[in-house]
Amino acid sequence: MPLLSAGGLTRIYASGGERVVGVREATLSMAPGELAVLAGPSGSGKTTLLNLLGLLDRPDAGRLELLGEDVSTLDDRGRARLRREKLGFVFQSHQLVPVLSAEENVALALWIRDLPEETCRTRARAALAAVGLSGMEGRRPDALSGGQRQRVAVARAIVGEPALVLADEPTASLDSETAARLLDLFDALHAEKGIAFLFSSHDPRIVERVPRQIRLVDGLIVSDERTGGGPS
Repeated sequence: MPLLSAGGLTRIYASGGERVVGVREATLSMAPGELAVLAGPSGSGKTTLLNLLGLLDRPDAGRLELLGEDVSTLDDRGRARLRREKLGFVFQSHQLVPVLSAEENVALALWIRDLPEETCRTRARAALAAVGLSGMEGRRPDALSGGQRQRVAVARAIVGEPALVLADEPTASLDSETAARLLDLFDALHAEKGIAFLFSSHDPRIVERVPRQIRLVDGLIVSDERTGGGPS
């Protein structure tokens, strides 16, 4: 069974009184544990498609199944349940809560599931250890470097043991050395935990390392190539 299967996804926006097509009839599928990147220039529709696949936005047309479940039949509560239980997200701007510690930011992803407090804390500490941040659990975001904040965001994305992590331009604000360490981390998490990753990026540091590149231009998927390579 595919991890996700999408057919004919289309998203149209209104901008300045005109219709703007963000994504046009996107059709793709991903297998469990796969690594892929949505590649293309700024404005090509990468983030729009990522948001549709991550159930953060609804298409105007097309179908989407996640782990065999037809998303189009779900109401907002059902979509939220799937996001909580099956998906993890890493955003370009981290989106950490400034007044919470690193541990609390990660535990937040479990608190919304109404899990016991100690369970949330224990799993949050384990996730931070998995991304190399043991000993920094009590630090707030303003006491962390940009790379460390992004690692907290990764820990938050994996703490719920998702089937798929969607990462939108995760290296955009990072220098080369920090970006390389983050990509090594993604490789390790994929190998150790079998998590599938779908990136949205025009950064060649990501595109060249990921074995499947789905390229978009003006909202259209123009190529979908598997290089046969993989994490280095």
